[in-house]
Amino acid sequence: MALPKPDFPPIRACLFDMDGLLIDSEDIYSLVTDTILANYSRPPLPWHIKAQLQGRPGPSADAIFQSWAQLPISPSEFAAQSSTLKEQHFPSTKPLPGVPALLHALEEAGVQLALATSSNKRNFGLKTAHLEGLFACFEAEKRVLGDDERIEQGRGKPAPDIYLLAMEMVNVGLRRRGEKEVRREECLVFEDSVPGIEAGRRAGMRVVWCPHSGLAKEFKGREEMVLAGKIGERGDVEEKEAVPGWPGEIGGGWGETLESLEQFDYAKYGIKVAA
Repeated sequence: MALPKPDFPPIRACLFDMDGLLIDSEDIYSLVTDTILANYSRPPLPWHIKAQLQGRPGPSADAIFQSWAQLPISPSEFAAQSSTLKEQHFPSTKPLPGVPALLHALEEAGVQLALATSSNKRNFGLKTAHLEGLFACFEAEKRVLGDDERIEQGRGKPAPDIYLLAMEMVNVGLRRRGEKEVRREECLVFEDSVPGIEAGRRAGMRVVWCPHSGLAKEFKGREEMVLAGKIGERGDVEEKEAVPGWPGEIGGGWGETLESLEQFDYAKYGIKVAA
């Protein structure tokens, strides 16, 4: 039996992940990792492992990768080789299809925008310095990065903290202007990763999942489980307070899956854009 759809308010704030959602950096991560693996006669990183790495802070992702890869080099040597390749390739990132138009339309419609990425400050700079125009819609205080000291150690995605902090930074600006704050259910999280979707759901927010084609194949037939946050990425952590719409239910209406951000339906979320 289908669950009744919640009566949601119009969306007033959109909170975005970055890697693999706004820019093609996930493909660069794959290139870097597979290059090092090949140097030690290891197979390419499979999607069932990569799916566990996406969206997570570096230390957490590194631990999962090292456990799988079993490389004959130390984690610090792997990190050094990886860093060299990232410095070479990150400055070539490009926006993914539909991203410039989506951000422009949301900004023109008066929707509040914030960034919530697990990338640390250094990598963020490497990936975006040549894309200042694309990221100009995200004010400096509304860019929450993975090494933000306000996020408690061990509370990166799939914990909700980064999205709650991004919402708070939106509200800081609204309070400054004497405007009404946004509530959780008025926020829409855009993510490409499974841990990121769970983070958004655990934050009590609606979600749009736009996965890489490789990730989509890995979770084919389980899309509703992803949207409900039932993959179990962080089942061992208790929430700090009661959260709207959480725990999630299959078919609960809190999320949708898109193949591309070009497919985003503004009217579905009560967002009025210019014709």
